[in-house]
Amino acid sequence: MRLYIENTIKADPAALWARTQDPAQHQRWDLRFHRIEYLPPAPGEPQHFRYATFGVAGAGVSVGERRSPDGSSTSALRFASAHPLSLIRSGSGYWRYRPGPHGVRFITGYDYRPGWGRLGPLADLLFRPLMGWATAWSFDRLRLWLEEGISPESALRRALADLAVRLLLTLVTLLLTPWPTALATALLALFAPPAPGVPAARRCLRRPPDALAATAPATLSRLELP
Repeated sequence: MRLYIENTIKADPAALWARTQDPAQHQRWDLRFHRIEYLPPAPGEPQHFRYATFGVAGAGVSVGERRSPDGSSTSALRFASAHPLSLIRSGSGYWRYRPGPHGVRFITGYDYRPGWGRLGPLADLLFRPLMGWATAWSFDRLRLWLEEGISPESALRRALADLAVRLLLTLVTLLLTPWPTALATALLALFAPPAPGVPAARRCLRRPPDALAATAPATLSRLELP
């Protein structure tokens, strides 16, 4: 099942493009990557890059288009990893930037083929929802960076502090109050909406609201696996 994530970001489209296309900025807000490195470009060729997450490395190729007739921009990529620990063997996806009256709709759709041989599809039952959550959480961290000036590093600290308070409140409640009250308080602590300055995956759309948003750009079909 293809993953779809969308968030509306009130920012200048050029600033959003820069924070997502510059690898040094991209790796700061995207929870899925620890390192992204562009390789020297060859004339007439798409951009090749390397990436790594927790020591698991891979390679990819991408191409961007910033001048569409409707004012939107797109970026398409293919990626692959031969690392034996990689749960993603190969995949492809796109970013779509659609300016509107309430901000830029920042959209991604991607899919991948699991690694790990026969165990891959089974492990992917847990891994794919986790990837969807990590992408949505990262999109909201990017939104806070552009809209509120909250750096990705500060957003992560806020999220960890928020989680710690929720877990502590849950633990204290379970230990010191009768179980009906403890259960209700624990559920409230765990599922209450986060503070405005804390990134949250729940703020993103997870289903495409229209056909265009879910349609991969034509440039994707012209990219070959690295």
